[in-house]
Amino acid sequence: MERAKHRIEKNYGQSLRNWEKIKNPTTNKMTPNSFSEMGWGRLVFAHTFDSNDKIVETMCSQGDDNRDIAMYVIDPHVIVSMAHDKLFLDPSHTYRLWNYDYRYDNQKQNNAFSIHRLSNETDAQQVNAIYAKCHMKGAGPDFLLDKHANKLRTYFIAKRRSDDHVIGTVTGIDHVEAFNDPENGSSLWSLAVDPQAGIPGVGMSLVRQIVAHYFTKGRTFMDVSVMHNNTHAISLYGKLGFQRIPAFCIKRKNTINESLYIAPGKDLKKLNPYARILVDEAKRRSIITNIIDADYGLFQLSMGSRSITCRESLSEMTTAVAMTKCDDKRLTRKLVQKAGVTVPRQTRHMDHQSDLAFLKRVERVVVKPARGEQGAGISVDISDPGELKAAVKEAETICSDVLIEEYIQGQDLRVIVIDHNVVAAAVRKPPAITGTGTHSISDLIHKHNRRRMAATGGESRIPDDDETLRCLKKEGYEYASILEKDKTIIVRKTANLHTGGTIHDVTETLSDALKKASVTVSKTLDIPVTGLDFIVPDIHLNAYAFIEANERPGLANHEPQPTAERFIDLLFPETVSEKK
Repeated sequence: MERAKHRIEKNYGQSLRNWEKIKNPTTNKMTPNSFSEMGWGRLVFAHTFDSNDKIVETMCSQGDDNRDIAMYVIDPHVIVSMAHDKLFLDPSHTYRLWNYDYRYDNQKQNNAFSIHRLSNETDAQQVNAIYAKCHMKGAGPDFLLDKHANKLRTYFIAKRRSDDHVIGTVTGIDHVEAFNDPENGSSLWSLAVDPQAGIPGVGMSLVRQIVAHYFTKGRTFMDVSVMHNNTHAISLYGKLGFQRIPAFCIKRKNTINESLYIAPGKDLKKLNPYARILVDEAKRRSIITNIIDADYGLFQLSMGSRSITCRESLSEMTTAVAMTKCDDKRLTRKLVQKAGVTVPRQTRHMDHQSDLAFLKRVERVVVKPARGEQGAGISVDISDPGELKAAVKEAETICSDVLIEEYIQGQDLRVIVIDHNVVAAAVRKPPAITGTGTHSISDLIHKHNRRRMAATGGESRIPDDDETLRCLKKEGYEYASILEKDKTIIVRKTANLHTGGTIHDVTETLSDALKKASVTVSKTLDIPVTGLDFIVPDIHLNAYAFIEANERPGLANHEPQPTAERFIDLLFPETVSEKK
């Protein structure tokens, strides 16, 4: 412990001495006033500038849609004071990994994914999709694929072997190429892992890859800037040997960075992601927001003399009659079937014998409460009489009326319809975990939950309950079982986000038949905002089975589709032209 402490203090002191050298431009031959275009903005190397005035001028020269970062700012307090209305001190820490301190990984790489250079437009588009999921600003595919910048910027991606899909990305900058760095350094930027990847170790592997790349080139160190409250990332870098150094960043005050320099109100902080996304969009349009009860996601939006109260995506524009049509799944089914929408066979639970008779007729069933939300009390793919009895009992804890429905094999599709227009569509997949050969299933679920909770604001996790255990036993496992290396199993049949499911955007590829059916359902129920659930064999085909309608869908689950924008358009149409 004392030896490690001494090494950190030694490196920290060396960094301070290096800053003193950098302050004096006569001691090095750095390229003056250097910055690198990153696609999401500019990376400004502030210590190469000959004056604070020039740094301020550079940082203020571009506007509201860039994430410009001034790194290695020697006098951050002075620069912010010179343009306090335009610049702010970024609340991030800087960590450094020294070449001589780094221990290379000799372990065999996880076979569930592989790491490559970013090389084609499909990869670039998938990288940008990951950035969007992680609320990061992306870059155009042409920019990412610019071969002339290969020496300056290096992009590595992690691809899942099962489907060749990009699940992670990292960017490296060579400081020698950027500004002829006398310290011979490099830095890491834009590390992002798909929060729905379901495979452990992706971020660690990407960091090791970019570190090895630059250290093999002979670079002395690698730096990374991390938000002060990103404990997961800080822990990851700490395991690799990164140590904090006294370096600071400055950013531009704009709408992209607003959350970093304007503290949200106490009640706003308490809002869940589904309410927060709508309140934020309203604030962007100068609509007055009043948080009535943050715990319930209840808020009021006002413009002029008009006010509308909402509970997340459920507003006063949804009538009590429309609510009734959605709330009772039996009534929903009856109405949409009459309108010509295809539905699966269904019966109401009366007694165990009648339940068994229905099971014998359809072979596999779904058991669910007639009223309920967020996947509570639902059991999927039941074929055993004993499991059927237990599933009915579980559903009765949510609602005394229980429905038994024919199980339809296919993809779980959620379609968001606002003002009778399809705005977003996504395939929902049940939660799955991939084995490491050393971790128990219980540990893997815990790791999965930690990632999903962080990515969804605490809204998505696999429950530790009898239904999860039932699904595990069907696969031949218990919670304490060690899952084989690289083997993937589904740990719960339901694809609901709140029970750990993942969601994958398919808006652009939805068939016309599914769009038509979605609009028919929304008009039949006369509901202005709804999330519709279908089971489909293929989103490109016309076949489907309508399952249910939700009167309060989670619009935050469908970013980057403009669900929040269309919701506010509906409530306050007078702001549409003003915004666009």
